[in-house]
Amino acid sequence: MSTVHLFSVAFAFFAIATVVAAERPTFTVEGRVYCDTCRAGFETSATTYISGAKVRLECRHFSDGKIEHQVDGVTSENGTYAIELKDNHEKEICEIVLVQSPLSTCAEIPKGRDRASVLLADGGLSSNVRYANALGFLKYTPLSVCADVLKKYNEVA
Repeated sequence: MSTVHLFSVAFAFFAIATVVAAERPTFTVEGRVYCDTCRAGFETSATTYISGAKVRLECRHFSDGKIEHQVDGVTSENGTYAIELKDNHEKEICEIVLVQSPLSTCAEIPKGRDRASVLLADGGLSSNVRYANALGFLKYTPLSVCADVLKKYNEVA
């Protein structure tokens, strides 16, 4: 083999290796935001989904809790959002956080239920789409049908 041919093969191999190493996964976090119309702490048959709600994807470093990345998102007409973030975040704790509701009657952020964790690390899963648990703003005054709605849940249990 000639020196030129060996150089060409080596260069091609290096170029391919560089492209493969440079590939960074892009993760998409999808979820839904609702109005907890009964202040139940979960979705019910009386739940409505919020268009225009603001959420934030926050990734904090394990060791010091410092926010390394944050990306804002807004829900669509049916209360869903999709937020993209590049790279593996295996050394970070990533969460979707409620930020703001466009509904003045349903804007209370429930303490302790204002965020949902998502894993944004390439762990051999077949998809880079991650699904966050639905998050809900609390309606200030529950709907009048809530007593009957919640009664049905108690009958099932």
